[in-house]
Amino acid sequence: MHVMITGAAGFIGSTLAKRLLERGDTVTGVDNLNDYYDVSLKEARLARLTSSSHFSFIKADIADRDVMSALFAGNAFDSVVNLAAQAGVRYSIENPAAYIDANLVGFGNILEGCRHNGIGHLVYASSSSVYGSNTKLPFSEKDNVDHPISLYAASKKANELMAHAYAHLYGLPATGLRFFTVYGPWGRPDMALFKFTKGILEGQPIPVYNRGQMVRDFTYVDDIVEGVTRVLDQPPGKGGGASEPDRSASAPWRIYNIGNSSRVQLMDYIQALEKALGRKATLELLPMQDGDVPATEADVSALESDFGYRPQVGVEEGIKRFVEWYRSYYSKAG
Repeated sequence: MHVMITGAAGFIGSTLAKRLLERGDTVTGVDNLNDYYDVSLKEARLARLTSSSHFSFIKADIADRDVMSALFAGNAFDSVVNLAAQAGVRYSIENPAAYIDANLVGFGNILEGCRHNGIGHLVYASSSSVYGSNTKLPFSEKDNVDHPISLYAASKKANELMAHAYAHLYGLPATGLRFFTVYGPWGRPDMALFKFTKGILEGQPIPVYNRGQMVRDFTYVDDIVEGVTRVLDQPPGKGGGASEPDRSASAPWRIYNIGNSSRVQLMDYIQALEKALGRKATLELLPMQDGDVPATEADVSALESDFGYRPQVGVEEGIKRFVEWYRSYYSKAG
């Protein structure tokens, strides 16, 4: 299978590309290598892939319509996994234009490329952020998600709606995956685990929002990639019967949560990190940030039922693996 992965130099994209190459797929990776965070980390992720003769990389911005049109036309992709996006709830408050470009214009270009080139399945990243200020846990795909509290969340909900329109009008099989707090080796420096690890090792206070009263469904990257791979191999059909929030009677379109399906207190997460590092953290307790939510937890029963998805890595083991990678990577980088 020839798969195009956008965001291939990213955390999840590079890990997925490695997995698909290992099982024998051909992968074309697309990424604009922007400087939202350290570009050398993105280049190091790509270096893990370039030794494979079945991998090719194209530096391109998915928001560039002409470039993306030519890329689709010049390749016979079987499937597309769209992981390119401007990530981060907090950054969307400061720089909304970046989200309009990547998450709306860029996704529109992906949909057009799929439509005109007979793509067999589009799998795309949505987010647990679409649940907004919902308080009923665990979050279910059947819950109302019409009240986003950040532009990032709104852009991801828009992606789900845009994909449904293309699935309905043009028969494009499309599956959206709502990712829940992904962490692990090769992660993003703007995410909490990275910031916490760096701060603790440098003896600096770590910022802990809502004064630590946060709950997250932390999901190890290998579990995410396992779920994405299973979904990729099985395009959806029409739902049949009445349409529901997570499936369509008129279109080959589905939405799934993908998470660890467990609530972890942020303070327990920090304690697991302290244990892995062998050092105590100094906490800077701060109020809740705009656009953030106090708790998330994924109901993954649909993904379990349809694809046999079972997350395997708990928080303590996942953090241990991250710390091992972090120390190794930065000892070499330094």
